[in-house]
Amino acid sequence: MPATPAWPPRSAPRLFVEPLLAAGGVRHIDGNAAHYLCQVMRVKPGDAVILCDNESGEWAARVETVAKRHVDLVIVERLRVREAVPDLWLVIAPVKKPNFDLVLEKATELGVDRIVPVLTRRSVVDKVNLERARTIMTEAAEQCARTALPSIAELVPLAKLLAAWPNGRCLFMADELGGEPAAEVFAAAGAPAAILIGPEGGFDDAERQAIRALPQARPITLGPRILRAETAAIAATSLWMACAGDWR
Repeated sequence: MPATPAWPPRSAPRLFVEPLLAAGGVRHIDGNAAHYLCQVMRVKPGDAVILCDNESGEWAARVETVAKRHVDLVIVERLRVREAVPDLWLVIAPVKKPNFDLVLEKATELGVDRIVPVLTRRSVVDKVNLERARTIMTEAAEQCARTALPSIAELVPLAKLLAAWPNGRCLFMADELGGEPAAEVFAAAGAPAAILIGPEGGFDDAERQAIRALPQARPITLGPRILRAETAAIAATSLWMACAGDWR
């Protein structure tokens, strides 16, 4: 006898939805999500779709009906509770759109809990489209099977960020002028933590002095080469996850 295929299959499409999910409920999907299911994934009645609501976890749903502009799903069972995300913030001066989009995507995939855009004197970008950012992070979370979405804060000036910095959270400043080896510091300090990545031109002297004066700040080095801002953000996040996060 052939083995019964696993249900839901690992290849089932994934979506974040609102409001909370519950077994037996019916979820009406329209808009871009319906277009994705109908035109891209070409689902049909009986197919499986994985749903997450960012609170209760991950649920298996079965396609009930498919129309031109909407899909109806029946919630079958919960597969996983909402994951515990490592308590890491990524604080970064926004860079130009394609590179900042990359940072949002990869930080989500790597497991960052919160992204905080910070405005510095040498920032080349002084606005962040939060709706676009949330869309990018949601799509990345769907792709990598996260059950918890990262949050993103409003763009905040560096001075205001430092003035309100939480007492119990280390702020690891990636400093091209040098600091402690990142891997050693990350492993020893643990969480909660934040990684601070400056703009493409780096922090100016006054900003660097203000950051270093913060009791919770720890300047770190990411090696002998000067990295682009997006590279530094991805590298530092990956290293923290390996040393202090959920890669161990």
